[in-house]
Amino acid sequence: MVVMKNSRRSALAAVAGLPLVLAACAGGAADNGAASGDAVAGDSASGVTLEYGLWDANQLPAYEQCAADFTAASGINVKIEQIGWDDYWAKVRAGFVSGDGYDVFTSHLAFYPEFVNNGQVLELDSYIEADGFDVNQFQPGLADLWTDPAGARYGLPKDFDTIALFANQDMLDAAGLTADEMNNLDWNPQDGGSYEAAIARLTVDANGVRGDEPGFDKDNVDVYGIWMENSGGGDGQTQWSFLAAANGWKVNDGPWNDNYHYDDVKFQETIDWWYSLAEKGYMPSFDIQSGTGWADQLIAGKVALASNGSWMTGYIFSQGNDQFTPTLVPTPVGPTGERASMYNGLADNIFAGTEHPDEAWQWVKYMGTTDCQDVVASYAVVFPAIPSSTEKAVAAMGELGIDVAPFYVHIENGTTFLFPIADKKSQVQELITPAMEAVMSGNAPASSLTAVNDQILALFE
Repeated sequence: MVVMKNSRRSALAAVAGLPLVLAACAGGAADNGAASGDAVAGDSASGVTLEYGLWDANQLPAYEQCAADFTAASGINVKIEQIGWDDYWAKVRAGFVSGDGYDVFTSHLAFYPEFVNNGQVLELDSYIEADGFDVNQFQPGLADLWTDPAGARYGLPKDFDTIALFANQDMLDAAGLTADEMNNLDWNPQDGGSYEAAIARLTVDANGVRGDEPGFDKDNVDVYGIWMENSGGGDGQTQWSFLAAANGWKVNDGPWNDNYHYDDVKFQETIDWWYSLAEKGYMPSFDIQSGTGWADQLIAGKVALASNGSWMTGYIFSQGNDQFTPTLVPTPVGPTGERASMYNGLADNIFAGTEHPDEAWQWVKYMGTTDCQDVVASYAVVFPAIPSSTEKAVAAMGELGIDVAPFYVHIENGTTFLFPIADKKSQVQELITPAMEAVMSGNAPASSLTAVNDQILALFE
């Protein structure tokens, strides 16, 4: 693809020719744990029905169409179940134990190393070799994220994502913040730079006083400058990871590495600054935001900015209303002199206990072709992993008037970094998540994360 840097559509077209370094998508606006779906594609001439699981309600219609097309071509039936993020992973793990899990399921870099080490998902190399499937057709480097340290492959990429700031354009205008200012924000953990200044300016109390004006009442806020969206756990993909990385921090030393760095001062000062936004009234407290969806608050005009992933683009931009004109803003430039974003891609795993491994491979393979990824692109929800399909998604979003440059500036400039791919992710999260919640609730300083890091390192001794 040709790199064109002057529009958001063209920025998406830049993806193919550049090295990819990864981040992760956790779930859509409609996948808050309450959404569920069930779909069967056609009648199966083969008599085989595959159970397929995914968590993102926004992607369900596209995969229903892929499943219908696949069944028509192969005679293999596909039954799709979509349930929200937390319930989804609980069911996946329960299926491993019972032996009655999904035949194929949408997987995540956060968890698949555990599945590989536990022998719960199938290696795909023999299928790939037998069918001559081209794993190099995806965005450069994306397929290798789904290999283990020995090079065995367990998934075929289906999409990828980066992080930007979703914003209320009407609020930016009312605050007097120009596009040039918002596109060139800077940040540091000492005073927050122009990023904090913009957040303060966008915060408005119940009396109409802005966060940067005398008399602002931080205990009686009507519109927050930015949303918290929980503590971020150990990844902070959509919350603080882009800030910590732009401050020179990395969570570990690379894929499948167990040397975590939550004890790094660059991380802890980032979290201290992030919490300070809640103390100042610019961001809701942990208690206030609990159980409240960031997307709902943005759409309702209760918050001006919310950092999140490119997988939310189609949903957010479909929700414009009288008090919400959506726009996108790139993440701020940090002390490193660069912006940063996690970069993540999803793939599909085959359950090792499936009774239909050959048919499951056929479905996984089909989702890794342009036949399916072009369909996904046409729904303008996510960016498919095949470059030509990515271009089609860009075009589909462009037709909706969506400029995606804030997501792709990271691809153009090489400022993406990998979602942490490591074993024992569940145990790591069990330790770091409550610790982060304590920090973001004001019950512990960020320096307390040093002791938690020691506990995490002990998991791998």
